Amino acid sequence: MRALAIAATGMHAQQHNLEVIANNIANINTTAFKRARAEFTDLIYQGERLLGVANRGRDAMVPEGAYIGLGVRTAAIRHLHIQGALASTGNKLDVALMGRGWLQINGSDGETLYTRAGSLNTNATGQIVTADGYTLVPAMSVPQNTVDLTISETGVVSALVAGQTAPQQIGQITLANFANEAGLEPLGGNLYKQTTASGQAVTGVPGEAGFGALRQGYLENSNVDPVKEITEMIAAQRAYEMNSKVIQAADDMASTISKGLR
Repeated sequence: MRALAIAATGMHAQQHNLEVIANNIANINTTAFKRARAEFTDLIYQGERLLGVANRGRDAMVPEGAYIGLGVRTAAIRHLHIQGALASTGNKLDVALMGRGWLQINGSDGETLYTRAGSLNTNATGQIVTADGYTLVPAMSVPQNTVDLTISETGVVSALVAGQTAPQQIGQITLANFANEAGLEPLGGNLYKQTTASGQAVTGVPGEAGFGALRQGYLENSNVDPVKEITEMIAAQRAYEMNSKVIQAADDMASTISKGLR
């Protein structure tokens, strides 16, 4: 029976769906995490009776055919890059992005990576780095004996050094945008990688047209909605159960036939 294979694809799809939901819930407190959504498409159809062909004579065409679908498959797992709420931290090196844009990070192999997690810090040499030690692009260093650090909404980083009366500009944070943010490849560690699907990075200054602004002393929260995830989880569980009941019903029907032939 085709119903067995069709329902099996449904169970497999709901398993993927539940895995995506589980990852969303696990990252409910991850800085700047973007929730994902599993998207599905139906599989090919088998024609039992073709439509649009002659039935009797030349003019009597079959208006509707008989096509049976063969199930479902996972087409994509889409990351929804929707703005998360901002949380105040009071840390001078924490920055949150309000609007579109990605901070640029120098990866371990020299490749430029992208993140919205602005929990920055300084390393032993004073360079501004991420929580995992990756340097910010463009690179900038905080002078020794800095008593105050300011990051403007347009990304200008200024430091007030002990003994000086006026702050000095030490760098300019730039952001990157992509034509298709959903095409970025997630790497873990709040990092994303440019791909051919995302398109080339377009860089600019925060606050410019098409680029968000920065907010010092804040971090962007995860955009996961716990109520929505619980609802999605229950729906996935019910769909999985219904597919399993289809398999059970198809198996009972097949056993009825086999018993009748004995």
